[in-house]
Amino acid sequence: MDELDKFFRVPEWYAALAPFTWDTKFVKLRKDAIDALSVGMNEEQAKEFLYTPVGKGVMNDLAEPMGDIPGNAFAFVDSCAPTDTERFALKGGAVYSPRSALFYLLQSKKVSEAARNNKVEYICLRPFRKITRAREFRLFIYDGKLSAMSQYNLIRHFRRLEGVKKSYWDSAVKFVESVIWRLPIKTLVIDIYITSGGDILVVDLNKWGETDPLLLRTWERDWSETVGIQLMSPPTSISGDVKVSF
Repeated sequence: MDELDKFFRVPEWYAALAPFTWDTKFVKLRKDAIDALSVGMNEEQAKEFLYTPVGKGVMNDLAEPMGDIPGNAFAFVDSCAPTDTERFALKGGAVYSPRSALFYLLQSKKVSEAARNNKVEYICLRPFRKITRAREFRLFIYDGKLSAMSQYNLIRHFRRLEGVKKSYWDSAVKFVESVIWRLPIKTLVIDIYITSGGDILVVDLNKWGETDPLLLRTWERDWSETVGIQLMSPPTSISGDVKVSF
């Protein structure tokens, strides 16, 4: 695998961006554990696997780093998170023990696909934090400069963003200027979270052109032109006499 491609995995970019993301711990996986993750188990199969020697070994390896995390943890692998699991849907992915961490990773189709494609070497652990969806954004960095910034969750218009969009854009520009020298790749996509205090935290890195352009709509554009921050439009209201015929 090309080393630059591998850089987009969390264990690879973490050393460069550790001051700008959550404290993260990494648990190296043996081949038999990676093979198990590649299967894509249902709930019953995952429960049975926890009692196998391999399952017990992984849980034992997770025990110490998870014990160092106050409260719940968020468990994921090098290149993806188990956002397609019931645990993520109900509790945002919060796990409280090595058993629950492994149990839900085993059931994620995203994780199993990554494992089958040789994109899994570690289980990664962060402190669990409740995320405010309105403060998640995707940054489009072209040739070392911030070209565009999109609202990440396209579920609705967040009215609160209208008053802070300029400050968010200015903060994102300064953030890119402060970190780009740390990265071996100057054209890339960075997903971020803006805290209530205004700090920017890195959520993930993505290869250019291989992820959803969100409100930028298409990759086929002149990215050397600065677009600015893109937000969902407010809902359209209709006033006056409206006649509808069927």
